[in-house]
Amino acid sequence: MSFDVTRVRADFPILSRQVNGRPLVYLDSGASAQKPQVVIDAITRAYAQEYANVHRGLHFLSNLATENYERVRSIIARFLNVPHEDEVIFTSGSTEGINLVSYGWAAPRLQAGDEILLSVLEHHANIVPWHFLRERQGVQLRWVEPEPDGSLPAEKMLAAVGPRTRLIAVTHMSNVTGTIVDVGAIARATHVPVLVDGSQAAVHMPVDVAALGCDFYAITGHKLYGPSGSGAIRISRARQAEMRPFLGGGDMIREVTRDAVSYADPPLRFEAGTPAIANQIGLGAALEYLMALGMDNIAAHERRLRDHARERLGGLNWLQIQGNAPDKGAIFSMTMAGAHAHDISTILDKQGIAVRAGTHCAMPLLDFYGLPATARASFAMYNTVEEVDALVAALEFCRELFG
Repeated sequence: MSFDVTRVRADFPILSRQVNGRPLVYLDSGASAQKPQVVIDAITRAYAQEYANVHRGLHFLSNLATENYERVRSIIARFLNVPHEDEVIFTSGSTEGINLVSYGWAAPRLQAGDEILLSVLEHHANIVPWHFLRERQGVQLRWVEPEPDGSLPAEKMLAAVGPRTRLIAVTHMSNVTGTIVDVGAIARATHVPVLVDGSQAAVHMPVDVAALGCDFYAITGHKLYGPSGSGAIRISRARQAEMRPFLGGGDMIREVTRDAVSYADPPLRFEAGTPAIANQIGLGAALEYLMALGMDNIAAHERRLRDHARERLGGLNWLQIQGNAPDKGAIFSMTMAGAHAHDISTILDKQGIAVRAGTHCAMPLLDFYGLPATARASFAMYNTVEEVDALVAALEFCRELFG
């Protein structure tokens, strides 16, 4: 089907509102995306008509909730082309997923002097869990810097792999620059396990985990037009077999006695406690919505937005874009001489335009660019070329205020 942005926008109730007396131009989807009505309806229905705890009951509502909840596992597997449904582990988002790998797989296996290879593009969620291992176990973090244009060639990551590299942890798409990393080329060319932070990439383009060949792939629901507190990580069966449980409690056990405990098979082994039932059901609705639109169609629309924004923003010779790799996503981090990023964001907000200002949970990357902060405009499938033009006009107004 063809992509009709006007029709898509009509599915998102919040996009019809005004901010500061102006139509909302929401350019902060890189932080968290807005929600379509189908997701809002799915969550409402889950609480209003179908709610009970999952897995543990034999009554009608428990069976219904369990069916709706577990169905999301197959939806995620289909969305990411995960080979086996039991490789999909439900989490509260990418942060929990990466911590699960850190505590459950890496901590028992890595020793002092072993290395984890990271790129400077990483979000803190794919940095801090590895710092825990550095602090507690003497694991070494080895860093790979991007090229001046923000790109990160696969061969540059591979060249940094050493004899004591035990894990490569790398983003699929930078949340600051939009840089797309060829994680498949990295995973297919090395024997070292690869963890991919797919928080940004899975939103903007088709992802085929089976083709990528990585061991771990994390996604977060709130960026995928789903609820906060929802998400998943793909962990291959081979790596699951090497893991110990991360959290202990209900659902993840087979039997508990006073003297011993045995654990359930994956994926439940890694899903302790009462889960965010309605949130995951909402994520399933979001992913079905995306698949109905077609990820290829979404990616093509966002490429048009990116190209128009690159042309318009590139025409502002007083504006600096940090990282402008040719095939980047539609994410633009900007600085302006004489204006702090927070001031830029505040002035744009008065024009009804929502952008984010700060370090974007990527302090090593901002340090690489020698910047305290940037203003970031991150586009989504519901944005339009007219909104790109509105951003440019607001930036020009901002420039006038700062002389």
